[in-house]
Amino acid sequence: MEVVHPNCCGLDVHKKTVVACLITTPPGGRPSKEIRTFGTMTGDLLDLKRWLEQAGCTDAAMESTGVYWKPIFNVLEGAFGLLVVNAQHLKAVPGRKTDVKDAEWIADLLRHGLLQGSFIPAAWQRELRDLTRYRTTLVEERARTIARLQKVLEDTNLKLASVATDITGKSARAMLAALLHGESDPARLAELACGRMREKRSQLEKALHGNLKPHHRFLLADILEHLDYLENAVERTSREIEERMRPFAEALARLDTIKGISRRIAEIWVAEVGPEVSRFSTVAQLASWAGICPGNAESAGKHKSGKIRRGNPWLMKALVEAAHAAGHSKDSYLSAQYHRLSARRGKRRAIIAVAHSILVIAYCLLKRKDVYQDLGGNYFDQRDSQAVRKRLVGRLEQLGFQVTLAPALQPA
Repeated sequence: MEVVHPNCCGLDVHKKTVVACLITTPPGGRPSKEIRTFGTMTGDLLDLKRWLEQAGCTDAAMESTGVYWKPIFNVLEGAFGLLVVNAQHLKAVPGRKTDVKDAEWIADLLRHGLLQGSFIPAAWQRELRDLTRYRTTLVEERARTIARLQKVLEDTNLKLASVATDITGKSARAMLAALLHGESDPARLAELACGRMREKRSQLEKALHGNLKPHHRFLLADILEHLDYLENAVERTSREIEERMRPFAEALARLDTIKGISRRIAEIWVAEVGPEVSRFSTVAQLASWAGICPGNAESAGKHKSGKIRRGNPWLMKALVEAAHAAGHSKDSYLSAQYHRLSARRGKRRAIIAVAHSILVIAYCLLKRKDVYQDLGGNYFDQRDSQAVRKRLVGRLEQLGFQVTLAPALQPA
């Protein structure tokens, strides 16, 4: 088998140790292997780097083991050709499993060019990813905290959520603060409503008649304090992300023209994929990497499960969120696509299909340096106008009507 990398190293990464198998091939000679074990402290990893440089190593590969590959990658980046490989692609022969054999197996595969590295973006993009992913976890935790707040309110017989759309809004927070300070008169609590909520004061009086016990006060105070912290944390993180996104204002503006994509989702796209899509040769490759495409399972000429494959979970969640927003918009192509597919294939499949369409649109806009032009909510009817006319006429005839079609008169 052809040797692609004569001097290379396979790294079997763990939390506390990394086993390195170095293969060197002198000109006209036979390859030799040397195996060493290093710690994962920064000083130990610098020793690993010096050893590989002195041996003339040009390339190294390792598994994407949790987050433990990141310290090794940070130290070795730029000094060697580095591959971080999906662990599923590195399965060795069963029954022969040791750390040393794993390192040898990785080195042998790398030496013959049989490994394909994962997409590891540049340092600035990895930093953006850390920030956007942290913000996403904060937003999700905020949603869970609001659910806990609602659970406690139901336990107190306070039906505030039945009247107020947002139990964390200005009016609701003022009422909850008054409750925690000892106010129990529903009429006085209802008077704290602001803006359009004042029209619902009579309903609020009924909803705010409950049974607030001491342990409920403790829980509500703690939950509201935690909610304030999360909101402040989201705001601080968003400001930091906005500052780092300034160089990519053009890409963000293009993405923001797509129905369903908000500023936050556009920032997630830039952090996960990048402002340029040249890293992905085709949109199909990007869809496969993101996990927004059908699976491919065929055996004996039969197509089996088409379940979507695992991809980038952060990008996938953002695209699905955008698909929900676009699918419930008015008079848009993506909305028409969602309703057209959900009637035949179900809502979950329709959402994934719309998410895939959003990914394709975003890829094309960034590649062509263009802005999104919506095809309109009647696109599918216009495209298949003959079939739509035939179907509707047929339904009317089944109901007992005689149908005669005539073109509409054009206005003068």
